[in-house]
Amino acid sequence: MPLSDHLPNSGRHGSRIEFDRVSRVYSGADHAAVSDVILTIEPGRFVVLLGPSGCGKTTLLKMVNRLIEPTSGTIRIDGEDIRQMNAATLRRRIGYVIQQTGLFPHMRIEENIAVVPRLLGWPKESISQRVDELLDLIGLPHAYRRRYPAQLSGGEQQRVGLARALAVDPSMMLMDEPFGALDAITRLRLQDELLAIHRQLGQTILFVTHDIDEAIRLADEIVVLRAGQVIQHGSPLDIVTAPADDFVRDLVGGGEALRRLSLIDAGSALNRNGNVRNEGLPAVTSDANLRTVLNLLLQTGTQKVTVTDENGAPVGTLGIPDIWSAGLERGTES
Repeated sequence: MPLSDHLPNSGRHGSRIEFDRVSRVYSGADHAAVSDVILTIEPGRFVVLLGPSGCGKTTLLKMVNRLIEPTSGTIRIDGEDIRQMNAATLRRRIGYVIQQTGLFPHMRIEENIAVVPRLLGWPKESISQRVDELLDLIGLPHAYRRRYPAQLSGGEQQRVGLARALAVDPSMMLMDEPFGALDAITRLRLQDELLAIHRQLGQTILFVTHDIDEAIRLADEIVVLRAGQVIQHGSPLDIVTAPADDFVRDLVGGGEALRRLSLIDAGSALNRNGNVRNEGLPAVTSDANLRTVLNLLLQTGTQKVTVTDENGAPVGTLGIPDIWSAGLERGTES
């Protein structure tokens, strides 16, 4: 039997998730952990739940796979009320990644990745093939199959946790601060890898963080929560340049100008010149963000960079005045 026959999401996009007046009140609490949330996440979107500790973001996430049940309201996946689904069956179709990876220390890496396929009764040959595919996807050598989690670094363990969540090609992924315990360099590398995997596979991702920079770097959309309520829902650029209130403005913090630059690509800000030549200037592609370009200018001490298309052909130049103008223009929109 072909491996694709075991993958329910093969050839599909992500799932649609709807929160319809969803609340959760814990016993003995004087206020709701999540209060009357109305939110729709379209298929294939990367949505970040952002807010301080205790704002309800993890509670909202865990209600999607019924690790926590709503006190009231309805959650639908692709139009189906999740309360009408068997909880175990529901969880097997949702990838779930947490900060501590949750790997079983007594199991080898190949066994950890294969937990759900084994539960679903996949043949050994299909499981073995899938393990190899996933190790390739997350950039770990096949020789790691026989290692135990304790023999891997924190970043490698987190990669394995991601592979396990992807094992049966889920239509959605729930990620609860998965990179929060990692060092900055490893964290950035895994963020890049997650974005590449999302572009390739197209699952709907619901991702929890309290880090505004991580949210901006990863998200198609950001949902800001405070005291269990949705305060603002929009694109990263909306959140940075048009915060809904003082709380969101404070959450964005003092790095607003630099964050704005990280949301604007070089291609939209470049100075287009006829017959552009790369005269020994540093070069960036048109999809590089302006924060990256600014860092390159400061590191090299040059006045401008050459901007190239996807084939490496020069299409214009970009200097600090161009960056400044683009940042100001975006900042005054709306």
